[in-house]
Amino acid sequence: MLEALVCPMTQAPLTYDKAKQELISKAAHLAYPIRGGIPIMLEEEARKLD
Repeated sequence: MLEALVCPMTQAPLTYDKAKQELISKAAHLAYPIRGGIPIMLEEEARKLD
């Protein structure tokens, strides 16, 4: 399923961080949370990466 998901801001591929339960967009420098098995693909819900 991960192959079908892209960053909503950049359309770049995402990587899965199993430990943090996040989808990482290196292009946008954002980490989108996964809650209850559902990815929350909203910019306002994403955590900014350093």
